[in-house]
Amino acid sequence: MPATIRDVARLAGVSPSTVSRALSMPEMVNAATRVRVAAAVEQLGYQPNRAARGLITGRTGNIGLVVPDLANPFFASVTKGVQARARRSDTAVFVADTDEDVTAEVGLVRALSKQVDGLILCSPRSGDADLSAIAQDTNVVLVNRTAAGIPGITYDNEEGMRQAVAHLVALGHRRLAWVGGPVTSWSTQHRGIGLENAVADHGVELSRVGHFGPTYEGGMAAADQVVASGATAVITYNDLVAIGLLARLHARGISVPGDLSVVGVDDIAMSRMARPALTTVRLPKQEAGRIAVELLLALLDDPDSTVDTRGTLHGELIVRDSTGPAASP
Repeated sequence: MPATIRDVARLAGVSPSTVSRALSMPEMVNAATRVRVAAAVEQLGYQPNRAARGLITGRTGNIGLVVPDLANPFFASVTKGVQARARRSDTAVFVADTDEDVTAEVGLVRALSKQVDGLILCSPRSGDADLSAIAQDTNVVLVNRTAAGIPGITYDNEEGMRQAVAHLVALGHRRLAWVGGPVTSWSTQHRGIGLENAVADHGVELSRVGHFGPTYEGGMAAADQVVASGATAVITYNDLVAIGLLARLHARGISVPGDLSVVGVDDIAMSRMARPALTTVRLPKQEAGRIAVELLLALLDDPDSTVDTRGTLHGELIVRDSTGPAASP
């Protein structure tokens, strides 16, 4: 039979309530007693169950993670980072997928918040007002998004775009195209800003091809417009869009990178398997998930904290076979 809290109390020579305090609020127990309790816990291999801890601490031991689309490998990688860090703290993770439906996002978040101690919202599509309202009701940490007063971790999207543009310009490209993602995407907005600044610095042209779904199908749909723009190189919202674009270009007999160079963002595993292998801006996805959990756990430990904690991770351009010298006019 597994050891109980009464077994620990008997061996340590204290009451069960003292054991509870020693495990959940050690600062309220004198050092000698903490040592005896710790020794008894180790000797008996005692592990308090989650329900018992909840009664002691007032926490569920669960956190929620909400993502726009688990089928997108970017979000799957962030999820792995979240789960790995949460596991180290004996915290369970409930994962919810909004299926890129911004109208359903707030309702899903509010429903999940009743079952967890706090939420990590990765690339939420909701507006700042909705996010602020959610943060008033529960502990929230953002990933790949900013909102006033809410802690989170973001990427330097503008720097990633500057790297991509500098690479293409060095290859002789002077007419670039940009395939944007969802209108409600924070990343779309900031990558667009980075592109505008970079092309202005280099004195090259940029054609905005529009907003498309952040999917393989979105890239297929954008490809013909990219070709019609007259660009010799294109930067896409993410790798899935880029891979879909590569497929459509291949179907049309358009050579990559001979006729058109292609750059993605994220560096998902499939980008290395594409033909040609995809040049992309690598984002540290699992690292973002790990940091988000640490921010949330810190917030849970000090719920009255008013510190607006934010961090920024930097991308790295990974050059592969889908970019090459600009085609001769």
